[in-house]
Formats: sequence, C-alpha cells, structure tokens
Amino acid sequence: MGDISRVKAVLFDVFGTVVDWRTSIIRDLEAFGASRGISADWTAFTDDWRGLYQPSMEEVRSGRRPWTILDVLHRESLEKLLTKYGITNLTEAEKQHLNKVWHRLSPWPDSVPGLQRLKSRYLIGTLSNGNVGLLAWMAKNADLPWDVILGAETSRAYKPLPQAYRGAMETLGLGPGEVMLVAAHNSDLEAAAAQGYATAFVARPTEYGPHQTKDLKAERDWDVVTDSFLGLADALGCP
Repeated sequence: MGDISRVKAVLFDVFGTVVDWRTSIIRDLEAFGASRGISADWTAFTDDWRGLYQPSMEEVRSGRRPWTILDVLHRESLEKLLTKYGITNLTEAEKQHLNKVWHRLSPWPDSVPGLQRLKSRYLIGTLSNGNVGLLAWMAKNADLPWDVILGAETSRAYKPLPQAYRGAMETLGLGPGEVMLVAAHNSDLEAAAAQGYATAFVARPTEYGPHQTKDLKAERDWDVVTDSFLGLADALGCP
C-alpha cells in the first residue's frame, strides 16, 4: 500500500465501480419489453448501448462536437439501437423512460455499506462521466450516500482527459495526494495517478458479464487493491 496518510476525500468512478450497470439495464429492459409485448435480445441491446459509450464521448473529447452531457449522448445511442433492433412506435415518454434506465442502476451489494463506512472518515463523492442530474437521481434511487456529486460538467471534460481529474480536485479545494480515486478500471486510475491522485482498484470481474476479459485484476501497484468497498474501508481504517 502506498502512502495515503494525506487523503481527505475519496472519489469514485460510478459505472461498473459503484453500480452494476449491465445487470440493471438488462433487467429493466426485459421488464419493459414484457410489459409492451416487445421481443428483443435485451442482453445484446444492453452491450451495444454500452459499446457506444466511449465512441460518443470521444466525439466531444476530440472537439469534433461541442460540449454535450451524457444523458443526451445516451439518448442518441438509444435512437440508433431502436432502429437497429427494429423497435418502432414507441412514444416520446417511453423513449425517455428507457433512456433514464441509466438513472435507475443498482449498486453492487457491497457498495452502500462500504460507502457508509468510508463516509465516517472521508468526504466521499463521484468523479464520473455522468452528468450531475443522472448521478443525483441514481443516488436517490440507490441510496448512495454521497457528500458531493461531481459530474462531467464540473470540468466540462470527459475522463480520461487530465482536466476531468484536475477540475474535481480544484472544486474541492484540495491538492495532489489529498484525493483518492476508486475505480474498477486500470486506465481510469492511470490517468488519475498522473494528476496526483492516490489510487484504489476494486475488482469487478463481472461488470461486462461472464466473459469479461479486461480489468480482471490490478495491472499496477495501486495504493490500495481490493475486491470490495468493505475491503477498501478496512484498508483505510474506517470503523
């Protein structure tokens, strides 16, 4: 374990690290389809939707399109997939309901109890590519006990751009070594470490389903390596 004695705030990647987006969305879409008599491969639909996540943000990161929040990017991807899967005649209200599935994601079983323990000693919050509204409703729905919600609007930049990490640190009035990022993705931690963050890797080996091939383990000697938020709370000495 690295020196984490100066850490005052612990920030979290959200999708995949705090919440089980894949299981949540498959379950929600299956229920929606059953209620409307719509038959589709909702597992493939979910994986395709997530597959458009990085490409849609890259259009913004690259400067090819102006700043656009994730709710809008998700909606554009949804429209593409409805066409691809031949799902037609949905009302605008139904499309909005589907798009807000990202607001209704369920946490991993250890997330809330682990966050509650971490909150007893540290300021805890999000450092996510999600927009603040998305993250706020997710927190409300999932009982995530954040002290602060920092979305991509904080810096108007999507991770892993350096300003996404610097902006969050500056917003909290903290400096290098005083903020830890917790993530299930090695690339996120790599980018955060380059901006002076302490780092914690939490393994989520089923984030992408039973055949996941990446981020199965820590690929560097991060300050903390564990398999749950409860293990993280133990490592950080939280009661």
